[in-house]
Amino acid sequence: MERPAPTRPGMPFDLGDEAAYRAWREGKLRHRARDAQALLVDVRDPRALSATERARLLHTIARHGVAVYRSPHAQDDPTLPRALGAQLGLRRLDANWLAEEDGLSRIAVAAAGDAGEFIPYTDRAIGWHTDGYYHPEDRRILGMILHCVRPAAAGGETSLLDPELVYIALRDRSPALVRALMHPQAMVIPAREDKSKGVGDGESGVARAAQAGPVFSLVDGRHLHMRYTARTRSIEWRDDDSTREAVQAMAQMLAGGIEGIVRLVLRPGMGLVGHNVLHARSAFHDDATTPRLLFRARYLDRVATVRDDAQIDSAPRAQAGAEAATTTRVETASMAQEAAWRTG
Repeated sequence: MERPAPTRPGMPFDLGDEAAYRAWREGKLRHRARDAQALLVDVRDPRALSATERARLLHTIARHGVAVYRSPHAQDDPTLPRALGAQLGLRRLDANWLAEEDGLSRIAVAAAGDAGEFIPYTDRAIGWHTDGYYHPEDRRILGMILHCVRPAAAGGETSLLDPELVYIALRDRSPALVRALMHPQAMVIPAREDKSKGVGDGESGVARAAQAGPVFSLVDGRHLHMRYTARTRSIEWRDDDSTREAVQAMAQMLAGGIEGIVRLVLRPGMGLVGHNVLHARSAFHDDATTPRLLFRARYLDRVATVRDDAQIDSAPRAQAGAEAATTTRVETASMAQEAAWRTG
């Protein structure tokens, strides 16, 4: 019988440790976000956080998985996300083949062809997902930053949901659902064929090999990671009753059947920073003279929070100093598969 990855003793994600789970669950539900205000942290300059600003960001991320920062810096400055990330322990930048040389992605509506074939670079809605759900386990996207330079003229609302709340809802319904989603074959993204130059090997026509993996997994044996997409095409779920029930339950939750979904429109100088939480985007309309522009940075690191050990009620500790802003650019064709991505 397949078993989920082991956890450390006394950890809430151990299906055999009901006491630890109940203690963690109580605090998590008591402090879940009710609106965007719960995630909001004002910062003077994201490139140079004060000790207090940094501590508040880490506290918010530890509690909710993500923070929304608000700053006066709305300039087209691609150094900002990397400088912010470095102060929070985000160093290993995962770039895609459409990213700039610095590894960041400029998310804006693109003309047909190349970037314009991929849904993030259109004005269409993007369904619920976590970033990099098509990556292998050793390339999991664990951290993310999304910085707004210019919003759309209308629409473009961002929805956020802490994956730990989904875990709780499923486990409360039946631990068998969580166990099914921790199976290494729970969700398979089929191989994508593409003979375009610069995508995949260009000869066999394989832009990305088939990728199987769990929905829920653990980082360092204690941090929950979720791999998910709401897409209904080009996806294969494990064929068993528990998996089918879990997939249906998640779809119902994400349609509004779970408390904790936060919706907001990012304004100039605002952004998201945190773990790879569930997120979605509504369709939007651009102003041709000032089109929507966001910077996206995705990392192979988790944010180095001071309280991400399930101690929900402990007070945040200010941490002075900034980590070295070294970033390793990891080349990947991770955007190639998104051409087929459509909302359900």
